[in-house]
Amino acid sequence: MADPYATLGVNKNATASEIKKAYYGLAKKYHPDTNKDPGAKEKFAECQTAYELLSDAEKRKAFDTYGSSAFDPNGGFQGAGAGPGPGAGGHPFGGFGGFGGGFGGFGGGQGGFQGGFGAEINLEDLFNAFGGGGGRRGRGRRNPFEEEVLVGENIEVQTNISFADAAKGVSKEIYITPLAECKTCSGSGLKKGAKRDRCKSCDGTGARTTSMGGFHMSTTCSTCGGTGTAIPKGSSCGTCKGDGAVKERKSVTIDIPGGVEDGMRLRVKDEGDAPLTGRASEVNARGIKGDLYVLIRVASDPKFKRAGNDILHTATIPLTTAVLGGEIKIPTLDGDVMVKVPTGSGTGDKVTLSGMGMKVLSGRRNAKGDLKVEFKVQMPKYLTANQRTILEMLADEMNDKSAKRIMNLDKLKQDAEKSTDEQHKNEGFFKSAWHNLTGKHNNGEAKKEDEQKKD
Repeated sequence: MADPYATLGVNKNATASEIKKAYYGLAKKYHPDTNKDPGAKEKFAECQTAYELLSDAEKRKAFDTYGSSAFDPNGGFQGAGAGPGPGAGGHPFGGFGGFGGGFGGFGGGQGGFQGGFGAEINLEDLFNAFGGGGGRRGRGRRNPFEEEVLVGENIEVQTNISFADAAKGVSKEIYITPLAECKTCSGSGLKKGAKRDRCKSCDGTGARTTSMGGFHMSTTCSTCGGTGTAIPKGSSCGTCKGDGAVKERKSVTIDIPGGVEDGMRLRVKDEGDAPLTGRASEVNARGIKGDLYVLIRVASDPKFKRAGNDILHTATIPLTTAVLGGEIKIPTLDGDVMVKVPTGSGTGDKVTLSGMGMKVLSGRRNAKGDLKVEFKVQMPKYLTANQRTILEMLADEMNDKSAKRIMNLDKLKQDAEKSTDEQHKNEGFFKSAWHNLTGKHNNGEAKKEDEQKKD
């Protein structure tokens, strides 16, 4: 039996991750689908057999202790799957024959390839390697042919802005406390000069195997988290306690674009947590920071309401302005402007001020919505005698038969007709009635009496 360590090109102290990485490198090199050399298939089978042995903690320990004699069918090692069975390699669930070379066919495991020694190989990793799969990866299975890359967690914070800031855009300074790479150990989690060692709990395999009634169940090693390595006691970095990252308070200036709405999230790349590289399976694993997500909360404004990119304003106008027309002052995002009120405007009528609304998010440059002004006519609840008289006179003039009347306009008409003031003789009824209300007739008569006294 060939030395599995020599076959994979690793030493006897290699960790489970180093063995796996070496195996996949050779499997990629000698796989019959990519290597047409006549001896490639045999090399591939040898690598497969070696990996199946070294990936099983019990078999590896037996080989380290007894050498190849541990697997002599005439009296050697009789660990899990080493005895005779249906599969070519003696595994009870080996199934039908596989690629050759003495290992079993496809068996249990979710998408995994199970050989005669019971080792599971992730076919997805293998296919990704041959097909060029890759990319940024975080937790979960990683393509073993890639460099190990750890991605930190994302951070989410909230910031509050005014309605005007949401319309025009604003720069905000935000304070966060993310995980940052430890400056003492440069993210390794080790003291200067210290090195990692094989995990004693799983003997560097990253898994713990338990036997129950002839069945063997493998679980991730709780001591090393499946990495197969451990930091020796007293070798952890004193600053980060072996994590490779520490909390660090900092400020980040973000540019919030105009046109954002309440509840939107703004992504700031690489401003999240740094990964815990001190816990990685590889010593020099590369780390990528997570992202920062800023939740935007927009305050309400008493003068405006928003409808997409348009803003709405309700303007209260006097009854007389609504009837006669006029000009009123309207607030905008850039200050007050004067707006004309058409004659005969009523409640609900609107005018539109183009390009005075919100900025269009992700729209063409400087594109804006509109400001829509809705009129609300202010109706007086209480009227003075003069005001009511004038309105009743207006109702008569407009032939309004349904309006309520309480003023005695007939008496006013008679008084106007009896006026002795010469300057008012040719006045019409309404003008004369108005002069009676305002006292101009009386003032004229008093003036006449004063002139007679002087004579």
